[in-house]
Amino acid sequence: MFDKILIANRGEIALRVIRAAREMGIKTVAVHSTADSDAMHVRMADEAVCIGPPPAMDSYLSVPAIIAACEITGAQAIHPGYGFLSENARFVQIVEDHGLTFIGPSAEHIRMMGDKITAKDTAKRLGIPVVPGSDGGVPDLETARTVADEMGYPVIIKATAGGGGRGMKVAKTAADLKNAWGTARSEAKAAFGNDECYMEKYLQKPRHIEVQVFGDGKGGGVHLAERDCSLQRRHQKVFEEAPGPTISAEDRARIGGICANAVAEMGYSGAGTIEFLFEDGEFYFIEMNTRLQVEHPVTEAIFGVDLVREQIRVAEGLPLSFAQDDLVVNGAAIEIRINAERLPNFAPCPGRISQYHVPGGLGVRMDSALYDGYTIPPYYDSLIGKLIVHGRDRTEAISRLQRALGELIVDGVDTTVPLFHALLQEPDVQSGTYNIHWLERWLDENMS
Repeated sequence: MFDKILIANRGEIALRVIRAAREMGIKTVAVHSTADSDAMHVRMADEAVCIGPPPAMDSYLSVPAIIAACEITGAQAIHPGYGFLSENARFVQIVEDHGLTFIGPSAEHIRMMGDKITAKDTAKRLGIPVVPGSDGGVPDLETARTVADEMGYPVIIKATAGGGGRGMKVAKTAADLKNAWGTARSEAKAAFGNDECYMEKYLQKPRHIEVQVFGDGKGGGVHLAERDCSLQRRHQKVFEEAPGPTISAEDRARIGGICANAVAEMGYSGAGTIEFLFEDGEFYFIEMNTRLQVEHPVTEAIFGVDLVREQIRVAEGLPLSFAQDDLVVNGAAIEIRINAERLPNFAPCPGRISQYHVPGGLGVRMDSALYDGYTIPPYYDSLIGKLIVHGRDRTEAISRLQRALGELIVDGVDTTVPLFHALLQEPDVQSGTYNIHWLERWLDENMS
């Protein structure tokens, strides 16, 4: 068993790890920038180490500083949370080279799934259904035209090293291809230092479905059903639910079994998420995230398991604490991501919290690092909280979310809370009949 782990992150996810570790009797070390000296994760951890100035590159992304913090405090393992260094294979290798344990998958698996082309090839080999597309990177515009003609329009051009919607452009017709191709490559080069792109068939009205998987690193693996993350703005999720409201029990068992078998065959260790586009009853692989997801609480709610605790157990070499037959979906859960942003333009809105009140009651959970008087710094992601509700069914979860939102108070800064008040009045959201394009259209019509 680990005696002490270091959390290489901040905000609500750092608190999430601290809580799980404390329940396991494990001491925690928080790292922080000078901007986060008064942050809640710093206050709650057993120890705290300042690792640099506010810019993430000089603090939360500083590998030498994080390793040094482990050596100073005697931490034996590092939990990366999500974002920052969580999917950095080089970081994982350095951690292991220093005799420390990375609480997550191997550098090999992170590297394998971090490159979109390699990930797609791996998915094919493991029997995971994929979106029709190019065989690897597309070297030039003429080849792109040939590939697009073979697949049929519309097509989507994606950076092989992409993420967060960057380096991703749609060409609806042949006339659009030249501009989309050039823009995608330019964005990819600027964002990732790599302008290689590949192409896929662009699905018209898909849903974004992701399957939570867990591997024991010894050839065993399970799935914990799926989450629907189709309500997105600029490819960023804002509203997630489990199970997916349009996924049948048969489809759940089918795609879940494929994903569980895949992580078992890979020898994958820890939590992961295999993401799909879902249209007309078919699943199409898009990527695998080799880390804990922001939206993991909805999975925890419907299964009654602690995924962070399970991550730590597997990193210690212990077996999974549940088998596939133990995992039975119970009810429905929804999470909304609350950002410190000013509507309608979603401009970041850092500042001081003058009043903060958390909703309560049966089936309500708030993951946040806010407190009265806390000042949200301007240097990091604008996510300030996740409101999660669980009900016996989706109708009860929607009603519970509406009630909890009415109780939530975050004063002093603008937030995206009004967006969710409005969305929950929409018949399509209430019934779950939306796709990945729905929210963008709604925003154009209602907040432009």
